[in-house]
Amino acid sequence: MNDQRLIINIGRQIGSGGRVIAQMLAKDFKCRFYDRELLNLAAKESGFSEKFFEQNDEQKGFFKSLFHAHVPLLGECNFYNNDFSQESLYKFQCDAIRKAANETNCVFVGRTADYVLRDRRDTVNLFITADMDDRISHVCKRHQCDPITAKKLIIHGESERSSYYNYYTGKRWGHSESYDLCINSSVLGIEETERFIVAFINKKFGFE
Repeated sequence: MNDQRLIINIGRQIGSGGRVIAQMLAKDFKCRFYDRELLNLAAKESGFSEKFFEQNDEQKGFFKSLFHAHVPLLGECNFYNNDFSQESLYKFQCDAIRKAANETNCVFVGRTADYVLRDRRDTVNLFITADMDDRISHVCKRHQCDPITAKKLIIHGESERSSYYNYYTGKRWGHSESYDLCINSSVLGIEETERFIVAFINKKFGFE
C-alpha cells in the first residue's frame, strides 16, 4: 500500500464476525481501529461522560434515557444550559468520526460512519453477514447463553441497530445498495473472508 489515504467503514450483523474482520483489516492496512473507541472521542468532543454514550450506543431512542441518567453521566456539560437533543448527541459522534478520519487511515465499525463520510473518495463501505446458525453459535459463546436466548439477543440488537442507521442515514441497514461490498462470512470463514476483502480493497484503490 502506498501513501494513499484509506477509510474502511464496516456494518455487521450480530455474530457475523464483523468486528474481528475489522480488526484484521486495520492490522493489514495499518489503520487505526475504531469501534467503541469512538464513544471516548465523542465524550471528549461533547463534555459528556463516556458511560453515557456507552449506555446509548447505536440506539435511535437513546435521548429518552437521559432523563433516567445520574448527574455524573453528564460530565462537565451543563444539561440545562445547552440546546441538548438526541440529534446533538449524534452530531458529537459524527464530529468525532470526521476528526479521526482527517487525522489518519481508519477502520470504523458501525455508527453510520459510511454515511458521515459519504463525501470522501477514500472510503470503502462493507457489510458483513453470516448464516443465522453460525451467528447464534458465536453469540452463545460470547454471552455464555443458550441458543434461544442468543437468537433473541440478535433479533433485538439488530432491530435497535437498523432503526438507528435507517433513521439517521435515510438508507436501509444491511441492504446492498448502501455498501460497496456485502459478504457472508459463513461461506469462506472469518480468515478467508478477510483475505477476500483485502483483495477487493487492493483492486478498488489500485494498491500494490
